[in-house]
Amino acid sequence: MQPPRGMHDLLPEVFKVHKFITETALVIGQHYGFQPMSTPLVESMDVFCRSLGDVSDIVSKEMYELIQKGSERLVIRPEGTAGIARSVISNGLTQSLPLKFISYGPMFRYERPQKGRTRQFHQISVELFGFPGSLGDLEVITMAYDFLRALGLEKRVTLELNTLGDKESRDAYRTALVDYFTGYKDKLSEDSLIRLEKNPLRILDSKDEGDRAIITGAPLLKDHLNETSRKLFDEVKEGLDTLGIPYKLNPHLVRGLDYYCHVAFEFTTDELGAQSAVLAGGRYDGLMALLGGPEIPGVGWACGLERLALMIDAPEESNGNIALIIGDEDSRLKGLQIAHSLRNGGFTIEPILGSNLGKQLKKADKSGAQYALIMGSEEMARGEVTVKNLKEGSQQSVAFEQITPYFQKESS
Repeated sequence: MQPPRGMHDLLPEVFKVHKFITETALVIGQHYGFQPMSTPLVESMDVFCRSLGDVSDIVSKEMYELIQKGSERLVIRPEGTAGIARSVISNGLTQSLPLKFISYGPMFRYERPQKGRTRQFHQISVELFGFPGSLGDLEVITMAYDFLRALGLEKRVTLELNTLGDKESRDAYRTALVDYFTGYKDKLSEDSLIRLEKNPLRILDSKDEGDRAIITGAPLLKDHLNETSRKLFDEVKEGLDTLGIPYKLNPHLVRGLDYYCHVAFEFTTDELGAQSAVLAGGRYDGLMALLGGPEIPGVGWACGLERLALMIDAPEESNGNIALIIGDEDSRLKGLQIAHSLRNGGFTIEPILGSNLGKQLKKADKSGAQYALIMGSEEMARGEVTVKNLKEGSQQSVAFEQITPYFQKESS
């Protein structure tokens, strides 16, 4: 038996890295005032159709739909932002702005599996609602940079920056793109021909090699920005310069979802092949309205744990674990009683199985334990347990009733 294609078991070593990444994000998020929250793994399909756009790859190709009784169409969530925006509306939080949320969990997309891209993947998502100006963009970009720096990756990633402008700017740009790409209709991919009719900006995100060659000569959005969009983008760049956060402009950077506007950004790396983006986000001022809520500005980002996990190792943890070696059946229950007492005191106890003391001590040492508790017939007769310091090689006897205070003193 194997897991479904594109889905993987998180074995302890990988889970440890995921845990380290997630806990780092939560700590950095706390510094910025972001509160943890979570949404259901299953959402109404309408949440994503209305927010992501019918011609987005996610909606048209990648969503997993559930077969169920009744007429409501449900899907397993393919991304986090739309569900969190839905939650804000559903729970009546639109009157409590600003709102700062950080969430994490599995997402599902039916894609061709490859390095750094799986069908079940795990994301950390950061959302800020109610900041209309450049301060919101700078807040989430700076937090993302600090998060990656805390992981030791700031020198291995590049912040790429662009603006998608407001609706007026994008409408003007859309007209220019349609005029340009119409001249290449006989060379565009089938997907891009569909996008040409419904959302030509999506052509800029095409991965088709033929499309990419055509895109190099396409008009640039920066040449169609109105004053409002240009001013916001300039403020963000000025803020990043002031904070000393390096970036490069990428005029072809677009977000693949309909709800994005104004500033878009990605932290990219050259270490993962084709899957270069490790963290991406931008502004989505129109998202709430698309879901039936009020006009509320929003900005945020998401990162994939699988991609970050390919770039880092979890730090070595100081292992203060205690190995419990029970020498015979008569001492088993007393050993378990002592282990239970130590665990209630906050210590980690790992029983070492076997019948040969030498081999058990070797296993205990290999496990990374700092101490071994040896319980046998001799210890039972004395009312003591032998405590061996595996790092120093020393050992001493400690009375049964003193074992928890002994380790409390050792760990203080």
